[in-house]
Amino acid sequence: METIQKPDELLALHDVTEELFDTLGSWFEVPDSVNLSLDDIDGAVTELGDPVMIAAMAMRKLQALRLLSTPGVRTTTDVIVAIVQDLERAMLSAPSMRLRRAAARADWDAALVDLVDQSVGTAPGETDAQDAEVQRFRELHGRLHEALRAVVSASDGQIRYLE
Repeated sequence: METIQKPDELLALHDVTEELFDTLGSWFEVPDSVNLSLDDIDGAVTELGDPVMIAAMAMRKLQALRLLSTPGVRTTTDVIVAIVQDLERAMLSAPSMRLRRAAARADWDAALVDLVDQSVGTAPGETDAQDAEVQRFRELHGRLHEALRAVVSASDGQIRYLE
């Protein structure tokens, strides 16, 4: 199998993976260690629906991608494609899972009191304001796609070693 150089976009994932890793850990309060149930074939049913476990498994994939995007670490194009594909659903779902999780934990009575106290005599703020953290997360997620496209392009869509 032919060996090609890692594209710059793949090498640039070092900081991207770290920031995505930290963001997921923070958003979902992922503990430093998680346990996977292997006692039964259906043991994953509850785990795979838990946002904390989804984030934890995505964080593990980000650790692998960070390692493989490091200069000098040899990998193959298909491994990069597989890891980015594995991350895709979690990256797309994370912002909305974060909001659902926050909504479920919110003290809505206290939030309403705060809202009324803050709005006395003022006009409502912009209702379509963007969440800066979510925007940054999506930007970083896009960089995973850029790296993937660069890998596929550099390899002419073939499985190659990357160095």
